[in-house]
Amino acid sequence: MEPKDSVLGVIAGGGQFPLMVARSAKRMGYRVVGVAHMNETLPEFENEVDEIGWVRLGQFGKVLRILKENKATKVIMAGSITKRRMFDDIRLDLKGLAIVTKLAIFHDDDILRTVAKELERQGIEVVSSTYCLPELLAPRGCLTQRKPSKEEMRDIKVGWRVAKAIGDLDLGQCVVVRRKTVVAVETIEGTDETILRGGRLAKEKAVVVKVSKPGQDLRFDVPTVGLETLRTMVKAKATALAVEAGKTLMFDREQMLEYADQKGLVIYSLTEEELS
Repeated sequence: MEPKDSVLGVIAGGGQFPLMVARSAKRMGYRVVGVAHMNETLPEFENEVDEIGWVRLGQFGKVLRILKENKATKVIMAGSITKRRMFDDIRLDLKGLAIVTKLAIFHDDDILRTVAKELERQGIEVVSSTYCLPELLAPRGCLTQRKPSKEEMRDIKVGWRVAKAIGDLDLGQCVVVRRKTVVAVETIEGTDETILRGGRLAKEKAVVVKVSKPGQDLRFDVPTVGLETLRTMVKAKATALAVEAGKTLMFDREQMLEYADQKGLVIYSLTEEELS
């Protein structure tokens, strides 16, 4: 019932996800205000929103101004920010500087939670990145024709435990495992590069595990996989992908599953309880 003149803000990073969120929000009846990041957000995002403002990473005061001037009552954070930009392309304004100085550690969840608190202090509710597109969340079960072998299942269990441990440290969400040995752990380089690095070390038949961080705020930074993830796995000669059911975004699911079946890959979506 909420739309009817309701305004939803979309703070957009890179990739197709912000465009998908904006389209879905408009179908729901929202007037959509976009906040796009220079050098990250796709230019075509402008065509999917009613109003837009462009900012540089760190210009949080400008983000607030765009949302408040357009009377946004809810906001979604959608899309990725290249983590390396935190070193070479950040432009802190006074609000951004105030947020950064509150942080003991400059990690994703700390930054996003602090930003979310400030938005809500300003009367703007931060809602889940899946608010408009719940159908993108991974369903439970083995999603491919091929099921994991015993060896792959052992590696999934090892990878899950380690991925949760590094997630607890807010380092990353993905690990690569071969023969119960962790060969790559995600940090700042991102999932695809982690998979390629793990593939070089494993040589073949590696398992990729990507899960949410323990206690992760699913309003933002939800683990994401897509067709490109599988293409990267094929380059790395990895054979199985395990994700967390109900807590992972799967883009292009039909194409993913078709491609996985063509290549003989496993995609297994499960929960913490199934591995305990």
